[in-house]
Amino acid sequence: MSMTPRERWLALLEGGTPDRVPTDYRATREVTDRLLTELGCEDKDALGRRLHLDSPRTVAPTWEPIEHRSGSEVASDDATRPPPDMWGVRYRRIDYGRGTYDEPDFHPLAAAQDVADVHAHPWPDPEAFNYDTVRRQVEEDDGRRALVAGHYEPFLLYGYLRGLEQSFEDLALYPDIADAILGHLFDFYYERNRRVFEATAGKIDITIVADDLGSQTGPLMSLEMYRRFLRDHQRKMADLGRSFGAHVYYHTDGAARMFLPDLIDVVGIEVLDPIQWRCPGMERDALVRDFGRHVVFHGSIDNQQTLAFGSVDDVVEEVTDSLRIYRDARWICGPCHNIQPVSPTANIVAMYETIWEHGAG
Repeated sequence: MSMTPRERWLALLEGGTPDRVPTDYRATREVTDRLLTELGCEDKDALGRRLHLDSPRTVAPTWEPIEHRSGSEVASDDATRPPPDMWGVRYRRIDYGRGTYDEPDFHPLAAAQDVADVHAHPWPDPEAFNYDTVRRQVEEDDGRRALVAGHYEPFLLYGYLRGLEQSFEDLALYPDIADAILGHLFDFYYERNRRVFEATAGKIDITIVADDLGSQTGPLMSLEMYRRFLRDHQRKMADLGRSFGAHVYYHTDGAARMFLPDLIDVVGIEVLDPIQWRCPGMERDALVRDFGRHVVFHGSIDNQQTLAFGSVDDVVEEVTDSLRIYRDARWICGPCHNIQPVSPTANIVAMYETIWEHGAG
């Protein structure tokens, strides 16, 4: 009897062997809409069946603030400017021809000069969430897919609040400001995630701890800065998830090999995503050799070259090559990041059909 998607993921996470290589999916909204149309699928569930997907389901509480003060002064009727989020960050909608994305263009802490300015910011309150909604989502779930909850990615949000360039300057020049902002973010997410885990009574399979540590060519920060500003909070958040029985999935783009010993030995990650193997230090064979006993590799099919600009044969070759490389490791097959509209439907289908055909145990 074949396993369910949840059983496949959990088999890997618990050190077992699934009946086939599990799969995952991530793509822009435009790509998903196109696939629904071109593959004749009536909804995302049908698309999941068509592509043989094992993707987990994310559950989350709803934000129901009594009063939305954060950033309200910068609200706009301009259709290109979505309303501020709960942090006070305002975004501009960018049209790049084949789709759109929201880019931060108002950073509410950009002008902060000291710790007092940071503390004066109207930080969101974990009380402003309805945790009954996440409880109901879990109770109504059919159990076929693994459940994910508790995302934590503080430095990405730090960049939205402060501006990306200023955020890196803070780490080097204004550590007190960095500690204050990161402290507020940790306190908020720790309490919100704790309430989510309590509301779902140990039924969450996976929690996500993240921050991009690598660029296309090398680390985004020194190992010392990572340890100074991010690692301990990540460890505590991972420990929180583990205390409720959740496995720890970690996302970092780019050339992040330098950080892997700390992520594995200190933070305790169990899944490493997304394996951009064309980046220096992220070569698949070396990762399997050095870390294959410790983590599940997630993603790995290149969406910057192979899926986007390669042929169907190129995609088939990369999937089968990955099967060979990961044969003695644990691997979840999927794109190495969101599939973009430039990727042809035929290439996307080829990725999932190839792993379906050749990925059985």
